[in-house]
Amino acid sequence: MAIANVQIQPSILSKDRIEPGSTDIPLGILPKTSTLTPEDPDGIVSALITKLNEGIAKKDNAAVAAVFIENSYWRDHLCLSWAFRTLKGSESLSKFAVESPSSVKLEIDRSSPMKAPHVGPIDAFGEVNGLESFVKVTASFGTGTGVVRIAQQGDEWKLFTVFTTLLEITNHEEVINERRPAGVQHGAYQGRQNWQDRRNEDINQEGKDPAVVIVGAGQGGLTAAARLKMLNVDTLLIDQEDRIGDSWRRRYHQLVLHDPVWYDHLPYLPFPPNWPIFTPKDKLADFFESYVKILELNVWVRTKLKSTSWDESTRQWTIVVERTKADGSVEIRTLHPRHVIQATGHSGKKNLPDFKGMESFKGDRICHSSDFTGAKDGSKGKKAIVVGSCNSGHDIAQDFYEKGYDVTMVQRSSTCVVSSKSITEIALKALYSEAAPPTEDADTYLVSIAPELFKLQQTKVDGLMRTNDAQTLEGLEKAGFKVDRGPMDAGLMIKYFQRGGGYYIDVGGSQLIIDGKVKVKHGQEISEILSNGIRFADGSELVADEIIFATGYQNMRTQARIIFGDAVADRVDDVWGLNHEGEFRTIWQRSGHPGFWFMGGNLALCRYYSRLLALQIKALEEGIAQY
Repeated sequence: MAIANVQIQPSILSKDRIEPGSTDIPLGILPKTSTLTPEDPDGIVSALITKLNEGIAKKDNAAVAAVFIENSYWRDHLCLSWAFRTLKGSESLSKFAVESPSSVKLEIDRSSPMKAPHVGPIDAFGEVNGLESFVKVTASFGTGTGVVRIAQQGDEWKLFTVFTTLLEITNHEEVINERRPAGVQHGAYQGRQNWQDRRNEDINQEGKDPAVVIVGAGQGGLTAAARLKMLNVDTLLIDQEDRIGDSWRRRYHQLVLHDPVWYDHLPYLPFPPNWPIFTPKDKLADFFESYVKILELNVWVRTKLKSTSWDESTRQWTIVVERTKADGSVEIRTLHPRHVIQATGHSGKKNLPDFKGMESFKGDRICHSSDFTGAKDGSKGKKAIVVGSCNSGHDIAQDFYEKGYDVTMVQRSSTCVVSSKSITEIALKALYSEAAPPTEDADTYLVSIAPELFKLQQTKVDGLMRTNDAQTLEGLEKAGFKVDRGPMDAGLMIKYFQRGGGYYIDVGGSQLIIDGKVKVKHGQEISEILSNGIRFADGSELVADEIIFATGYQNMRTQARIIFGDAVADRVDDVWGLNHEGEFRTIWQRSGHPGFWFMGGNLALCRYYSRLLALQIKALEEGIAQY
């Protein structure tokens, strides 16, 4: 267990700490603001797109490079290659566009005022004006969508950024809307099954093997299964829990999502209009259960993996599971899928430190935050210590306080703190709010921002949020709680992308610290656990009846090692954090092991990337893409 200790030391400032092996990408560079006043934005965008299309069709690198400013970006998700790429600089991206396996053709999307060419800020803050337009994308193997942004270079308009993302594979489109199933077999013949008969047969995988097995039925597994279902890829989810959603039901009593409802919609079945802005954990769990039933996803709960192996020659898995059925009977099944998706959360093994003396603690409870089921009633006056100062640490401390405990939070290094109001009213409001664009359009627009430019944008977002939260942040500092602004002052979102933690979205915990209702001990390393508390490196001690370690999780790859063994874990790459192009590492894409995929992230990331993961699997299933 001692491996965890290295990961919680504050030798690197919290604001600069990133996932090991990840890249602390630089801040993007914006072009100068336009001094031209275009009379025909549509004509300018159309002319540039025509030149771009012609250059790509002729495989003319120079012609493609000529339509871009020098400091330009092309972000592509599966349209030009079966990968996530962001190219920078006119020469690099022109080579990418011309020499990629697929060829693309862009067309202006005029289906709404938001999408049609228009004059406005191309930096989301009004500091750099230019032209912007959504585009329809035709790739060699499918269709997609995207966004182009155009800036002034001298007296000319040129492309500044291009984003392209695949939506559908030609002749293998989703079975929705005009392609929806009939739902009935008309005619009179013996043995005709009704809908429930067919569902039971499908759920039980009678006489067949699924093409995909997903391990984990949280938001990652469910969204991936839903996307695969719509692509007619036979998929089975397995989960150890008794009910779908139990992983949320078992969490601490007061847990509520910190992101607003508009940011959290699931594919195909958005939350209803009366849904609360912030979703309680049990309500989300019930929604997940309904999601499975409504979308007809195949899920086996109370199912454990007994063994897994991969056959390189047949490109097939052998998976043995133990399934406890609703009637209590136990069934051993051997499955042979071609793909396995690990959807056990975007984190891995829980990061539970192994401090000297842990076994000697005589208090009521000592555990990791993932095993914390809630503060106990009738415990007024008891002492609790929460080690860790991010989302879970604050929520647990708040829960303890509300049950009457004397609470101390141990903050080992600084935390990026942003109020929930600032997230909702500043960071997300333009794209995710009651009056915002349709969710899929909002997702496209957000992801269309090249990673380096997004990081630059987030420095400004964080500045606005810090101004809005100034009183809280000053109060925290006075209370001895240290705050930071994340890598390069880019704030919470970049900390999440590059590190996966180190932040708190304030839903009331900060005021408890400011008011002294939750005490803080900052900067001291834990020396040992005593029978009645904690001793720190400076010799000071804290008495405790309960100690909760809100110390996060290790890389998702560690969970792969536990579940699938060394043969898989040694071949896959580290998960999360960003590569040198600013794209996420390993998750939602080829992992390094054939037929093995990682799925996870918050609800918004699962909503967007689940489609891309499903499209990659569908392309392999149909022989359109190759390993």
